[in-house]
Order: sequence, then structure tokens, then C-alpha cells
Amino acid sequence: MNYRKGDRIKHPKLEEWGIGEVLEESGEEKVRAFFVGVGEKTLSLKHVQPLKVQGPEANHPLLDNLRISKVKGKIQYQSLAQSIQNFLERYPDGFYGERYLRCERSYKVRAHELALELLDQQTMHSLSSEYQYDQICQRSLKIVNATNLIFPNEKMALKDGLKQKENKKRFSEALSILLYGVGSLENRFLTFAETLEIIRAAKWTTASYFLFIIFPEKYVFIKPTATLNAANLSAFEIYYRPELNWKTYKFVLEFSNYLKAELSTLRPRDMIDVQSFMWCIQQ
Repeated sequence: MNYRKGDRIKHPKLEEWGIGEVLEESGEEKVRAFFVGVGEKTLSLKHVQPLKVQGPEANHPLLDNLRISKVKGKIQYQSLAQSIQNFLERYPDGFYGERYLRCERSYKVRAHELALELLDQQTMHSLSSEYQYDQICQRSLKIVNATNLIFPNEKMALKDGLKQKENKKRFSEALSILLYGVGSLENRFLTFAETLEIIRAAKWTTASYFLFIIFPEKYVFIKPTATLNAANLSAFEIYYRPELNWKTYKFVLEFSNYLKAELSTLRPRDMIDVQSFMWCIQQ
């Protein structure tokens, strides 16, 4: 039996390998494939005939966004089961343990509560309608300074960018659109990203922070190196580029939602837990 690149397969005996994807056209002797449970394997067709899988059974979020099929050579892969084990070695009680709460979660929740107090939708609307852009910027910087998630030099870049009056207005309007606008998330994100470019504060940390800290149930924070390392380790393609762009943000959200769904046994509450998990597994 021949296997075509992209075919979904499974090992006839090793169920723990999970669903797999053929990485290149097979010959008569072997087939190279990636399995969700164990990563890349080269199978001798003389000894085993993988079973082709079609229909709903062939669907898997990781295989649909598989990075390994887009690069040459074998790359490092850590199965989700191994990542969970590594996370639990650091935090044996998972997302609900005292140590995890102290080190990873509690300070982000406090920042979330502060953000809701300072820039909830009603307050943002009221300040904007009264042209209180200076007040919006002051509150935004206070929210930024409530955590160490954004690097100090990037905090300074934002602060410097907001010194000019026209930039305060531009930033306040873009932030209001990002958080509470009625348009698509793509357009709202791009509007905010363009504003950060203009005020010379265009960093992934700043671009992703406000959605994350105000709506942690939906949006994730991007710390470029850590996020990229976690995605690469998981073989999940996020199309990362250092310049702010919608495609990267979209696929980071998909990666985050994939992790949240797959971590159901650990009961993650929101993207705060998912972001913390990413940070821990890539270290």
C-alpha cells in the first residue's frame, strides 16, 4: 500500500500513538509520519501497514496546523502528555495548587480586576465621550505596570509614545475600538497595531496585553520567545513574525484554544492558566 503526503493514519497496534499524518510520499519500503502521541516516526512497511483514517476520525487541531510538515528535517517535539507531566513536576497540584496560584496566577488576576475597575466598557465610553484621553492613557499605563509581563523597555516605549497629545487621542480611540468595538477582531486588532506602530510601541507584548488582561477567558498574552518556543515544542504552526500582524495573532489564539481543550483534565479556568502552562513547558 502506498501513502500520500497528508494522509491521516494510525498504527494498527499502538493506539497510544494516536492519529498521524504522512509527511512525504511513501515508497514501497517505508513511510515517514508524525503521530500526535509520539512525534515523528519512520515505519517499515515490511513489518507494519498503517491504517488510513478518513472522515471525522481524521480531524485533529494539531495535525491541521502541523509545523513539522512545513520544515525540512526532524524537529524537537514534546507530546502534550509529556508537557503535562513536566508542568505537574513543577506544580504537583496543577492550576489549583497554592504554589501555582502564588507564582503564576494571583498577580494576573489582581491586574485583571484592576483593569476592570479602571477601563471597563462604561468607564471607557464615559472618558472617551468627555475627551479625557490623558486619563485613559494614565489608566492604561497603570494596568501595564500592574504586572511584569511586558518588558521594562517596552513599557517605557509605550509611556514615551503617549507623551504627545495627538498620540494620546490616537491610542485611546484605538484601545476603545480594540476592547469594545463592534467590528471584527481582525480589524480591531489591526487598528490597534497600526496605532502602536505610529507611536513607536509596536511590540507583541503591548499589542496582546490589554485584550488578555481584560478578557482572559478569550484572549491570550504573547511573549514572543516563550510563545514561539511552546508552539515549536508542540509542533503547532503559528506563522510567527516579529512585526505585528493578524495571521500570527490568529494562529496563536488557535494554539491557545487547542491547549485549553486538550488540558481539560487539569481544568484550566481561562487563558491565564493556558499562558502560564505555555511559559512553564518551554523553559
